[in-house]
Amino acid sequence: MEVLIETATRVGDILRARGESVAIAEGACGGLVSAGLIAVPGASSFFVAGSVLYTRPAFEQILGDRRMALRGLRGSTEPFSLELARIAREQFASTWAIGESGAAGPTGNRYGDAAGHAALAVAGPVEKTLTLETGLDDRQQNMWRFAAAALDLLEQALAEAGSSSVVD
Repeated sequence: MEVLIETATRVGDILRARGESVAIAEGACGGLVSAGLIAVPGASSFFVAGSVLYTRPAFEQILGDRRMALRGLRGSTEPFSLELARIAREQFASTWAIGESGAAGPTGNRYGDAAGHAALAVAGPVEKTLTLETGLDDRQQNMWRFAAAALDLLEQALAEAGSSSVVD
């Protein structure tokens, strides 16, 4: 958790300084991305909401009509996770959002991805995606690595957005 909190603290400091916010739509991380951010003192100034979308019924209930945007996209892919992030950003009216979908293990997912596979995305003024393959079948290790990578990806997007606004 310490590694998550270190990155989450940096991310939270940036978001707070800019007056920006973040929402999370995670699956295989099981809420760890949200937990890392919420563990930062003063998180209410930048953290809007987090959803753990782990089953089909959860997607349908939480996303409602917005789930149609996912139609035709295979889960655990960058396009799917990016659309999740876009939906979360819109639904919760946040500046930024993280979308995550993967296979924590110990086995792969129904799409044929091996354990240790995650597709991560950030939607906001800058959009970024990443596919992570840990090569591990250890469920807990994968969950922590996915969450850390998601926060790292958000930090990279924040840095890019900050540098582009300085140039403009």
